Amino acid sequence: MKLAKGYFGRRKNVWTVAKNAVEKALVYAYRDRRNKKRNFRALWITRINAGARMHGLSYSQFMGALKKHNVDLNRKVLADLAMNEPEAFKAIVEKVK
Repeated sequence: MKLAKGYFGRRKNVWTVAKNAVEKALVYAYRDRRNKKRNFRALWITRINAGARMHGLSYSQFMGALKKHNVDLNRKVLADLAMNEPEAFKAIVEKVK
């Protein structure tokens, strides 16, 4: 019943309804912790692709060039650079071109 605190209607004070609501909520929480990682990776790829295309490369060409030149930056950092530090991202693109 403690886990059902804040639920609306009978979900907060009727045992069977609250139990079912809490179990379903826990299933959603477990599933969506994984989906969140998926969604962020897609967002990062979109941002890197947009930044790379501004400098004449596609996402796959850019990532391939990074691997070839042994630049070990993950997608999270690259996306942040592409969005917030365009000059630094441009320097990375020029290095791998």
